[in-house]
Amino acid sequence: MSKKINDFGIEQSLKNLGITKENKGVSSGGKYFANGDLLESYSPTDGKLIAKIKTANAKDYDTVIEKSKKAFKEFRMIPAPKRGELVRQFGNKLREKKDDLGKLVSYEMGKSLQEGLGEVQEMIDICDFAVGVSRQLHGYTMHSERPGHRMYEQYHPLGIVGIISAFNFPVAVWSWNTALAWICGNVTIWKPSEKAPLCAIACQNIINEVLKENNLNEGISTMIVGDHKIGDKMVNDKNVALISFTGSTKVGRLVGTNVAQRFGKSILELGGNNAIIISEKADLNMSIIGAVFGAVGTAGQRCTSTRRLIIHESVYNEVKNRLVKAYGQLKIGNPLDEKNHVGPLIDKDAVNQYLDSIKKCKKEGGKFIVEGGVLTGKNFESGCYVKPCIAEVKNSYEIVQHETFAPILYIMKYKNLEDAIEMQNDVPQGLSSAIMTQDLREAELFLSQAGSDCGIANVNIGTSGAEIGGAFGGEKETGGGRESGSDVWKYYMRRQTNTINYLDSLPLAQGIKFDL
Repeated sequence: MSKKINDFGIEQSLKNLGITKENKGVSSGGKYFANGDLLESYSPTDGKLIAKIKTANAKDYDTVIEKSKKAFKEFRMIPAPKRGELVRQFGNKLREKKDDLGKLVSYEMGKSLQEGLGEVQEMIDICDFAVGVSRQLHGYTMHSERPGHRMYEQYHPLGIVGIISAFNFPVAVWSWNTALAWICGNVTIWKPSEKAPLCAIACQNIINEVLKENNLNEGISTMIVGDHKIGDKMVNDKNVALISFTGSTKVGRLVGTNVAQRFGKSILELGGNNAIIISEKADLNMSIIGAVFGAVGTAGQRCTSTRRLIIHESVYNEVKNRLVKAYGQLKIGNPLDEKNHVGPLIDKDAVNQYLDSIKKCKKEGGKFIVEGGVLTGKNFESGCYVKPCIAEVKNSYEIVQHETFAPILYIMKYKNLEDAIEMQNDVPQGLSSAIMTQDLREAELFLSQAGSDCGIANVNIGTSGAEIGGAFGGEKETGGGRESGSDVWKYYMRRQTNTINYLDSLPLAQGIKFDL
């Protein structure tokens, strides 16, 4: 480990989180075991090996499933507020470990330290939210058409919830799902991204402490580091009632199909191709800040990253010139150094996809006003650091319709707002969207049924403005699922309608007579 990286205290943070040089990648909530292949986790920050992980094989998976099935029968009988207390304690543990875990997220994944800490704060926030929800798992009471009858509905736990998460949010997405799944009475199995397994082990270590302190059995919170074969087993396993999958549209389509074929439930959080409309009536200072952060934060590797700017023709040149100036001020480098704005891409495969997209854009006619490229030399030895770039394009370009997980921003003109909204909606994805305007009519049109077709639609903030409390997710090829806030706890439960007859006779519905 380079001295420069070590200066940020990453080695001590690894120790504090229970990460050793060699780790077992399967946990049933206390014990660790693994009998699969060896996985090595390298940091995109400096290209150095962080640690090794022994992965799961099929037998390990079966062991976890059996422990989870047994645990569910007991866990579902614990009152929901008591399950909420478990989540509250977990949130407090996260507060204690926030600095260490945020640092690990930054080092293993490559996002800035501020964003790494922010991701852990999201975990804390969802715990707080879930604690409140644990006392509000409400159903409805309804009037029956039959005399002497009462109808109501209630919600019951599903069983085992499987979570397959992506590298770009290696801890937050898991917590969004688990915090709500647990308070609903479910047990969880987590298959983290193979590109950020140490973050998962660290999280599992933290929840293991809570489970031990509460004398709870193994199987409530389990983790299994493995390859796509393990993921396939989980997706096709009838024992797993719900699959929450975060990843590409290509893989998500397969996940959704396979889960549906066995009549399981799924939450799909897939691709985003998010746009900001910048009106001639926008506050341009706000617009530039929102656009730049949305495009280059996490090196463009958020599902909510800003990919497209649709700019009114009257302010197009001014916005373009200010963007070029802003990009010239970006500092790229070690994400643990808070002076830097942009860290590395996750790996060299991501770099190659970035380069391919630039090449395709130019071939289709895109004009780059800020050129891209890979950074080399001192402090860029990992080969994962790239230049955020901007291209003038047409929305119809094939590459613009495609989501590239990299800091490539496409800009284009519009004449009237209806055309801009049509351009924004004219992509296969439908996650996040935004308009920058000080005109109330424009804002309301954008938010209306004739406006954005995305799951998230913002006014005067960027596309990455999701927060705990609101339901997170999108439409079309984004998958249609929802996580995090609002009433999405219902996704993790099964609904049951109950009718109670308190008479000494049996009146039938719809006035039907059936006399014996």
